[in-house]
Amino acid sequence: MKWNNPKLKKACLFVTTGALAAVALLGNGPLITVASNTTTNTITSPAGLSAPVRNGPEDVQELLTFADPLFADKMKKFNVAGSNFVVVKDGKVLVSKGYGYADKKKQIPVDSQTVFQIASISKTFTALAAMQLVDQGKIQLDHNIEEYLGGLKIPNKTGKPLTMFDLLTYTSGVDKPDITTYVSPEYVKQDIPTREFLEKHMPTVVRPPGEAYTYDNFAFLLAGYAVENMSGMRYDQYMKKNIFEPLGMKSTSVRFTPELLARLASHYSPAGEFQPLSGHAPTDGPQGSILSTGEDMAQYLLMQLQNGRAGDKQLVSPQSLKQMHTYQTFAEASIPIATVGFEGYYKELMNGHHVVLKGGNMPGHSSLMVLIPEHNTGFYMSYNNDTNMSLEIYEAFMDHYFPETEASPQPAFVELSKEEAKPYTGIYQNTRAFSIRTQFAYENGHLTMEDSTTGKHTLQKINALLFQDELGNKVSFKKGAAGQIQYFYYTSPVGLGVVAESQKMESKPPFADVPSNSKFRTHIDHLQTLGLIQGIGGNRFDPKGTMTQGQFADLLIPAHGWNIFPVAAKANQQQMIQGIPGYHRSKPITRQVAAVMIQNLRQLNVDTKVTLSGSTDAWAVEAVQALVGNGVVDPDTRVQQDGSVHFRSKQLLLRQEACALLDKAFNYYALPIALK
Repeated sequence: MKWNNPKLKKACLFVTTGALAAVALLGNGPLITVASNTTTNTITSPAGLSAPVRNGPEDVQELLTFADPLFADKMKKFNVAGSNFVVVKDGKVLVSKGYGYADKKKQIPVDSQTVFQIASISKTFTALAAMQLVDQGKIQLDHNIEEYLGGLKIPNKTGKPLTMFDLLTYTSGVDKPDITTYVSPEYVKQDIPTREFLEKHMPTVVRPPGEAYTYDNFAFLLAGYAVENMSGMRYDQYMKKNIFEPLGMKSTSVRFTPELLARLASHYSPAGEFQPLSGHAPTDGPQGSILSTGEDMAQYLLMQLQNGRAGDKQLVSPQSLKQMHTYQTFAEASIPIATVGFEGYYKELMNGHHVVLKGGNMPGHSSLMVLIPEHNTGFYMSYNNDTNMSLEIYEAFMDHYFPETEASPQPAFVELSKEEAKPYTGIYQNTRAFSIRTQFAYENGHLTMEDSTTGKHTLQKINALLFQDELGNKVSFKKGAAGQIQYFYYTSPVGLGVVAESQKMESKPPFADVPSNSKFRTHIDHLQTLGLIQGIGGNRFDPKGTMTQGQFADLLIPAHGWNIFPVAAKANQQQMIQGIPGYHRSKPITRQVAAVMIQNLRQLNVDTKVTLSGSTDAWAVEAVQALVGNGVVDPDTRVQQDGSVHFRSKQLLLRQEACALLDKAFNYYALPIALK
């Protein structure tokens, strides 16, 4: 399945995870102008991109004829102000130029010296630094990472040591991979030491390291700290001495400097609004704080494609570099995910070639680095908004220079019985984006899956661990340490499922005081399985008990599931209580207060045609209408004979009702739900 969905959010999103200079029409369009390094080129928009070149880019003019209208079109589509573009092949820099503006207001063009935050591409530099120390014998990839942390301890519930290899291949198994992701303008001028920060922000290893893939910012921060500790040099100083200076990367830094800030491209939102510069906490961000230019990144690409060599300097051994270019983490044998440091989302876009890549996002900046090692080719780009433009450039580049040489064979499907389907069925939760919960079931002779981001799909079995949906996307399953189906991975370009494998949630014994025929039983069981709600002791739930506003808030935030970033969690806590008079954690919560809190986070469409009976305060009417109009109601809410709905707004919220409202608001794949 080729890239064709503009709603896809970048898999490399969640960092540490567009006046256009070119206005183009693909077709018989007008003359267009493209701002380059120092001059303005005028070209004619062609009727279409030129025919594919099967040997990769070789001729500079042909490359520009391909790239100039492509960037003009995509920058217009994604409202990108400015972008750089670097292409290297066979040890030479073919193109290093800029398009559009680094600063729209001042009309400063992007060129090869424009500085961008490369965000998570920094992870590949951290992996390179770690492999340098492996070459020197200072770090062993398969040893407990705590050996290299100077006494810093990592809580671990699995009994299996966490290693550097696990960190660099995105398989650390920690419960909160973004617990250290602090990005904000307030950190730009602060100096926050890494060790002190880690001591206060430490996740726990809850899955056996190496078992499952999760995009992991914490892992690379910890890996960078190990480099710092074992080298005896602060991370930014190590990178400057051992990577940037040997490569001649004079405009690359882990930290902000006045000289680089003077050349830094402005940051813009997808709508084109100016955004302030954001920094990291801690100050050194091995997971995403590097700044660089197109000229410097060209040298990095060349080293990567020359077995780790730059001139007369061997930065890393060919063996270590090979590990960085070889897939180590797979969802299934046919679905590669990660190397040491790099990744490879969307295998279909590789057109059958071996490709490793890394993307990155900071607020207002995006980057992508792509290597095709077997063809000695690579490209890099950064631009000043956080949209999907880079992936469309990637697809066009691959289709033009490395098209498919032969069509992929169609898989043969095998039957799946109800009994055979049992190991797969149940509820799974994404190990990074906790809001993505997926239900697998057996229906009409097929395995089905449904979640809130991609909808409902029917799956056909290819083999015991690989299925395919009706759109051609693959669903792979993986067994855990106990030999049972424990994870799945979905290759769909819709939603955010690609950021991690999802883990099967263990069903827990039902509460003794919730009758099996209770209309609330399913909702209570769902929230209990997901670990969102607990009983009151002795396997009792107290379904008709009440709760306070604070207790509901503590349940709502994880049910919402977008609390993976500490900054986002804080923002959600503030957002959910907006418009509620006299909110206080100790107050008993009414149904209308719960409705407003849910709507503040869920942002359902308000159905003003919904007629409410009974009494609802004015500040809660729209929220209640939104929930009712979308079917987010508890089983005891009914449509009256006159068509109105009595939501019982001012009654206290019962615990069983809270489960029903939250389950429907955040765990159902399609809204509205029919209200009976």
